[in-house]
Amino acid sequence: MKEVILDAESRNLGKKSELAAMRKSGKVPAVLYGKDIKAESIVVDSKAFLSLIEANGANVVINLKFKDGKKTAIVKSLQRDILTQDPIHIDFKAISLKDKIEVLVPIHIEGVADGVKNFGGLMEFIVREVQVKALPTNIPQKISVDVSPLGIGQGITVGDLPKLDGVEYLQAPSTLIVHIVTIKVEEEKPAEAAAVGAEAAQPEVISKGKKDKEGEEGAAAPAAGAKK
Repeated sequence: MKEVILDAESRNLGKKSELAAMRKSGKVPAVLYGKDIKAESIVVDSKAFLSLIEANGANVVINLKFKDGKKTAIVKSLQRDILTQDPIHIDFKAISLKDKIEVLVPIHIEGVADGVKNFGGLMEFIVREVQVKALPTNIPQKISVDVSPLGIGQGITVGDLPKLDGVEYLQAPSTLIVHIVTIKVEEEKPAEAAAVGAEAAQPEVISKGKKDKEGEEGAAAPAAGAKK
């Protein structure tokens, strides 16, 4: 296993203004917790942390280096600024290299599905991460799946994922990860079209009201005082 080291130091909880100043100086407040250890507030360098994650992936095993020694941990959660996407808080979970842990591993799609490329289908990416259980040294940073052979109506499930040494998939094998569907095009229903056509074909009927009938009757009768 490649040893990844990140310098860390203990810190006081601090007020919001102090935390803001800390972030402005390029530091990220964090917390370290785990089995049989007391939760500890720490701080790490923002640039060093981002470089480490970008180079090794989110599930990398990190040796947090303190003045009095090292503690092995993984990133359990990461909060980012909504606008800048800079890290604003990190949760590190202390682990043992001898104990299996459960983590989420991202799915990486490779290729273009045949059903999309040649038949106008649409690929739906349903599950983007799968939960696995493994020793920290066996955790993959991503799981790649090739979708190029998939036709319309075909997909990939958790049971289709590659078998990796020492890695156990925790979701049901039938869990759908990605599938290829047809693009629905709404068409006018024949029954509705026929009804519209029949209605359009009907001749216009002009109904005569009561006044018209009275007018006709009045016209037929001789006017009062008229000569016969």
